[in-house]
Amino acid sequence: MHPALTTRVCTLFGVEHPVVQTGMGWVAGARLVAATSEAGALGIIASSTMSYEQLVGTIHSVKERTGKPFGVNIRSDAGDAGQRVDAIIREGVKVASFALAPREDLIKKLKDAGVVVVPSIGAKRHAEKVAAWGADAVIVQGGEAGGHTGPVATTLLLPQIVDTVDIPVIGAGGFFDGRGLVAALAYGAAGIAMGTRFLLTEESTVPDSVKRYYLSKSVTDTVVTTKVDGVPHRVLRTPLVEELERGNAFTRYPRAIRNAFAFKQLTGTSWGALARDGLAMKKGHELSWDQVIMAANTPMLLKAALVDGNVDSGVMSSGQVVGLIDTLPSAGAVVRAVIAEADAVLTRLGGA
Repeated sequence: MHPALTTRVCTLFGVEHPVVQTGMGWVAGARLVAATSEAGALGIIASSTMSYEQLVGTIHSVKERTGKPFGVNIRSDAGDAGQRVDAIIREGVKVASFALAPREDLIKKLKDAGVVVVPSIGAKRHAEKVAAWGADAVIVQGGEAGGHTGPVATTLLLPQIVDTVDIPVIGAGGFFDGRGLVAALAYGAAGIAMGTRFLLTEESTVPDSVKRYYLSKSVTDTVVTTKVDGVPHRVLRTPLVEELERGNAFTRYPRAIRNAFAFKQLTGTSWGALARDGLAMKKGHELSWDQVIMAANTPMLLKAALVDGNVDSGVMSSGQVVGLIDTLPSAGAVVRAVIAEADAVLTRLGGA
């Protein structure tokens, strides 16, 4: 393997390859995470759609499947974020990642316990803030990425962040193969993170019918909408999404409240905890109450498609890269193919 493919994140995470599988809600469970980590990359459990008990059970399940390092993604604004951090520490999880900006106290607690902290960021100022708080690395997500995303493309955001912070930078948004990994390394990144590519693998828990639906889409079949949860969210363009785009508060809010109630029932979360989470979101991320209400909508809209298989009544987060993917390999095959292609490209460029 080309020496350039052993980067700072390999040492930091204790993995063989500079590839990260992102913590996608309803998707990144024990099977996918363990398969990714076993292949030498870093798999990350998505805990935001799990109860605390489900998270602990998933950690145990990953440990039973692999002895290699893996991570857990949490929301710092969750009412039980502290309890989840305690579980990560107690269970000896190698990496803690954050989908939204973490709290400084959570970073300190994790680092004091020897856990590697890797927030995801989408702007220069966010990278500067978490680096000053002691984050060990950052995942830099460009606008092409699925889920919550910003307006700046990876090709512009990645070099900007590399030039801003001294900690390892991992590029996300638009990556799916070895050529992308080499491009990220050329920008100065220490690795890549992929969501949509790992969603479309054998070990992903998404129903096969939904995976085939993803495979039928082109690079122009995604849209960034604020009508799902009040903030920019890249999803597949579907009739439901178009309906949400046309809707107004009188149609959106009843749906959001129903879905919040359903998520409460599913996870066993109390109304008090939901209220505290809403207040934390409003304060920590400067959201309006309208946006908080809409955010309560998201987990069940995603579950309808990604778990229940109802593409007509659910929402599917997706990066634009979906239009360049046409296979459903194993997670291990994805890792091996990315590294083999990157090695070949680097060798060819070195020869030239």
